[in-house]
Amino acid sequence: MRRTVILAVVAALGAGLLAGCAEDSDEPAGGSSKGGGDGKGKTTITVGVFGAFGLKEAGLYDEYMKLHKDIVIEQTSIERNENYYPQLLTHLGSGSGLADIQAVEVNNIAEITSTQAGKLVDLGKVEGVSKESFLPWKWAQATTEEGKTVGLGTDIGPQGICYRKDLFAKAGLPTDPEAVGKLWAGDWNKYLDAGKQFKAKAPKGTAFVDSATGVMNAITGSSAKRFYDENGKIIYKTNPAVKEAWDIAAAFATEGLTGKLQQFTPAWDQGYANGTFATVSCPAWMLGYIQDKAGAAGKDKWAVAQAPKPSNWGGSFLIVPEAAKNKTEAAKLAAWLTAPEQQAKLFEKRGSFPSASAAYALPAVSGAKHEYFGGAPIGEIFSKAAEGIPVTIVGPKDLVIAQNLGDIGMLQVDQKGKSPEEGWDAAVKAIDNALDQ
Repeated sequence: MRRTVILAVVAALGAGLLAGCAEDSDEPAGGSSKGGGDGKGKTTITVGVFGAFGLKEAGLYDEYMKLHKDIVIEQTSIERNENYYPQLLTHLGSGSGLADIQAVEVNNIAEITSTQAGKLVDLGKVEGVSKESFLPWKWAQATTEEGKTVGLGTDIGPQGICYRKDLFAKAGLPTDPEAVGKLWAGDWNKYLDAGKQFKAKAPKGTAFVDSATGVMNAITGSSAKRFYDENGKIIYKTNPAVKEAWDIAAAFATEGLTGKLQQFTPAWDQGYANGTFATVSCPAWMLGYIQDKAGAAGKDKWAVAQAPKPSNWGGSFLIVPEAAKNKTEAAKLAAWLTAPEQQAKLFEKRGSFPSASAAYALPAVSGAKHEYFGGAPIGEIFSKAAEGIPVTIVGPKDLVIAQNLGDIGMLQVDQKGKSPEEGWDAAVKAIDNALDQ
């Protein structure tokens, strides 16, 4: 979803786009009409992505072509991942219509790794690729049990809590990011308690948090085991971590602490513009979105604190199919695009936070500050969050489960006044139907 909405990035990070509507293509996910070369003795490497993925927009393709005069890079993009991914699976199945490099969203990487590994190049063996450069949990997500690494991480979504300093002050809460982080450090229940404190003196017409679903997703994102176990069995119905996330989020709704909003809707955007909620769980890529929607009036009113526990929302990978026409050169390009130096440039230009932990010491990351958020040291904040994220088990239908828990279940509790039990039952029924269980 994050790659299909226009996100204005901070001026300090280059005034680019974090993500956005891409140039749609009538071609399949990555198909190219030029084959292996451009007719001038150069090798054409095709890249298939979804949305405005950022690599092209950050100038990385142009930089690579300047360094390699014999290479031409051509990208095709399908705007929405829900349209892109089914095509990718179809082309992997047939072994045709594939780009030399294909992008994969994090919610799809488990299915790709477990069912398509035999059709993909082992990128862990490509010259210049170092496992130690990446966060261990990110590397593990695209590595098979046999040790074959089929995808290299581009970015991740470490989360903080973005909050309105002016609303906190009016409610008698601290406004300094360090003090705010201490309000809920280590425990999502403390975040709930802070919400109750806010409500007691809240400015009229404001809520503590945007949505109960946003809270639930942030909490589940901080758990190593969520919807699947290590054997690939669906366990969300009995997993204590999911129950905790559901119960805490439902308490936000039943205690009247939410703005009853659904994320990525016009009403949610208007909530930013009007300052009607005080906090939101925000990965690094969302900062630009907040700046865009809250506008000039929100400058210096928003700040960023550490989340109760390290949590991740978002991120992608690059894969190289064995059927690629130029797989050797494509693998070299994929390795270069995901190297720490390039990931730091992608963060600087686009706000996509590096999955290569080796990038965190580079000035473009370590020294990054966000002018709109009061000069918040976002490089430091999100690096700390990223390094604490657990190695999360991602199942093939994670997205289906998460969407139904939120959009079918929790939304009914938050917006329609259904009981937590009624919301849960509705979500389970929808998930069972979607998974044919």
